Amino acid sequence: MFRYFIFSVFLLVSLSARQELHPVKACPAFNNMKHTKNSHNVILDLSKKYTILDHHKGQNLILVKGEQPAQRWVDEACFSKSLPSQNAVDEAIAKIGKEPYKAPHTKKYENKDVLQGNLLALSWHNAFCETHRNRKECRKPSLSVGKGKYRQKHFVLHGLWPQPRSNVYCNVEKDFVNADKHGQWRDLPCLAMDDEIEERLDKVMPGFASDLHKHEWVKHGTCYGTDPQTYFEDAVSLVEQFNDSKVGDYFSKNIGKEVTLKQIRHLFDRSFGVGAGKRVEMKCKKGLVTELWLHLGSGSVDLRTLLHSGKQVHSRCQKGRIDRAGYGR
Repeated sequence: MFRYFIFSVFLLVSLSARQELHPVKACPAFNNMKHTKNSHNVILDLSKKYTILDHHKGQNLILVKGEQPAQRWVDEACFSKSLPSQNAVDEAIAKIGKEPYKAPHTKKYENKDVLQGNLLALSWHNAFCETHRNRKECRKPSLSVGKGKYRQKHFVLHGLWPQPRSNVYCNVEKDFVNADKHGQWRDLPCLAMDDEIEERLDKVMPGFASDLHKHEWVKHGTCYGTDPQTYFEDAVSLVEQFNDSKVGDYFSKNIGKEVTLKQIRHLFDRSFGVGAGKRVEMKCKKGLVTELWLHLGSGSVDLRTLLHSGKQVHSRCQKGRIDRAGYGR
């Protein structure tokens, strides 16, 4: 935080020495150099001048007064050192909305590894808490209603992981990678998501209380090819589709009983079509079912479609018990 404070002071002190230029293109003004976020969809106004704060690797850091954040990154081609003629301004304005701006700094959105598929990791929360009793999400709620009741009878979201498994930390700053690897998730950046998706995510991901969502975004979501909002919308939707299926219903109604991989794969075939079960791995620990790993394809948000385009897998765990809520049951 201290270095950001120093940087901000430096900008304020040197602001008067900066150039003010008119844009020659109605470019989007991004929050970061990777062009992955544009809060409030800011577009440069051709009739205004903008203060150029810095120049780095073909991009300009500019000041957009009245916006939050006010410091934005745009491509250097968006500006000219001379004031454009009125005719040029009129022509450029006329093109707004007709010719979408194509930013060259969006390689993250063209990550070809994403096309190799994704792995949806679903966790049985009761079993997880048997060995993680001190985690915030495992503390007994005062009333077993709402989110607490949901996580006791449904699978919850561990993560949605672009494949191959080595496809992690895409374009993530080294400091954030180190913080994540050391479990300092609360120090990771806050994610821009609307209230609705945060509420849905909090329900299907109990680890939200421990900032699991920040970890999942930094390590895996950054390689998914979208922004955090879309990444978690897709992940939450897949969890909801699973829990609404015959498989999800079976687990909810058979808590405390033993289940076999053969049974689960058969239920997947009944729910999502013949062959879907071959894309499922069952994870167990100390005789308990802990997770289901669904090996999915890509290019859709329909779980049935994704399962049939995923890869077939083997599973070491062949049977396990569906754990009840509470410890040692």
